[in-house]
Amino acid sequence: MILKLFLTFFKIGIVTFGGGYAMIPLIIEEVVKNNWLTEEEIINFIAISESTPGIFAINIATFVGTNECGLLGALAATLGVILPSFIIIILITSLLRSLIDKKVVKNALSAVRPAASALITATGITLILQNTINLSSITDQIALSWKSLVILLIVAILSKLYTIKMRKALSPIKIIIIAATLGILLF
Repeated sequence: MILKLFLTFFKIGIVTFGGGYAMIPLIIEEVVKNNWLTEEEIINFIAISESTPGIFAINIATFVGTNECGLLGALAATLGVILPSFIIIILITSLLRSLIDKKVVKNALSAVRPAASALITATGITLILQNTINLSSITDQIALSWKSLVILLIVAILSKLYTIKMRKALSPIKIIIIAATLGILLF
């Protein structure tokens, strides 16, 4: 089981570009497929992981590993998700000076950026749908969660007003604190 955790998170780490948020669809797919967590549990942990200190993918890997095999599982999953990036960065930095100006490298990086953006956008839309109208698949009944929708709207309005007034974006930490406070009050 520990080897399976390592290999699964290694696969997630090696095929995902664009950071932790781009990993979400693959993490959900793999964790649910292996029956480590339900889709609802992993979605809840994504919310927790986004609001806790540390790197998003590491938080999820550590949680899943701990949930399945305790400390050794946490170490295996965390190492699995970190190792591909570490190896790739070592290789890139050793080759970077000679390759960065090559047209094929520039074209490859230009192609990866929109794909990563699409994955992050799709994940954001999925999280909004799951948390405001409790929709996890096309065949589900729509059940509006007015409390979640109110929190989303209040945070969006406050964030926009702050940006207009202060001419800078509202800190993500302040957004999390506002949303958590509203969640406590409404739920």
